[in-house]
Amino acid sequence: MSARRATIRVINPNSNELVTRSIDTALEALRFEEGPEIVCTTLSQGPFGIETPADVASVVMPLRALVAADNASDAFVIACYSDPGLHVCREGTTRPVFGIAECGVLTALARAGSFGVIAIGQRSIPRHMRYLRQMGLIDRLAGERPLNMSVAQTASGEGTLERMIEVGRQLKEEDGAQAVVMGCAGMARHRHPLEDALAIPVIDPTQAAVTMAIGAVQVANAM
Repeated sequence: MSARRATIRVINPNSNELVTRSIDTALEALRFEEGPEIVCTTLSQGPFGIETPADVASVVMPLRALVAADNASDAFVIACYSDPGLHVCREGTTRPVFGIAECGVLTALARAGSFGVIAIGQRSIPRHMRYLRQMGLIDRLAGERPLNMSVAQTASGEGTLERMIEVGRQLKEEDGAQAVVMGCAGMARHRHPLEDALAIPVIDPTQAAVTMAIGAVQVANAM
């Protein structure tokens, strides 16, 4: 009798299905035969985009309820760069829960001495800075610069890649970033062309988090 296939549940905390589909497409490279099933879910109660502290706060308890009620998944990924409810969700389950901001930054630091972040908007930056200070990693940040676009625009808007390349070059050439983290799950489809344009590592934080989740699940199942 074959063993049960493990499942990693990736949760988009906003209610924009286009963002969820973009995330799902970006994770295709991490799906492999006999590997964990990667299931992408949209939090229907969430705002259309998570762009303010109020948006972040509004999804914390719905996320915890979703995670706590799921006894089938082997690991969870919260696919929002603010890592909303990360510690609350970890409190609600014995299974590992990964936040994409935490995983994205740690992956960048495994690739380079310093990193920059492309934020969706200026008002996201203070929130990200507070988080990096809590993580004790603010000294490794070369800089963070905004696109001044919405979450929806990063996923589907015209000219998004061109603007990301412009901001990425500023991070590299003016701030000295040796790697760039994309500061929104909706940017997922732009990782490869952005990396080609910048010629430095570009980290999609959702891919980074799911990669860590795969490692955790595979090791757990091997023991």
